[in-house]
Amino acid sequence: MDNMEHHRKGFDTMVEALNDLAKRGYSGNLKLREHYLEDEERKLMLYPEHFKVVESYRFEGMSDPEDNSVIYAIESLDGDFKGVLVNAYGAYAERASSDMIRKLEIETYH
Repeated sequence: MDNMEHHRKGFDTMVEALNDLAKRGYSGNLKLREHYLEDEERKLMLYPEHFKVVESYRFEGMSDPEDNSVIYAIESLDGDFKGVLVNAYGAYAERASSDMIRKLEIETYH
């Protein structure tokens, strides 16, 4: 099954998606910063021109729209890093640069 088929399939819970991604080597835990993604444990910073969004999964809270989240499967362009970014819908708008927002939105929704 290729990534796009897998992406369309989706998961029932965030835990299922994260476990599946971890099994496939997405072991890094990324945090969103203003101009880059950071894996603090590996002391790694990925700027928009250094990574691609390979898959994304959207989860909607049943009772509270504030519980909506997106999981991004991220790979560095050099192929040395695979990790995940978990982010609430729209949360990056306040703390991310326009380049970061464009990178996450364009590769995820187009």
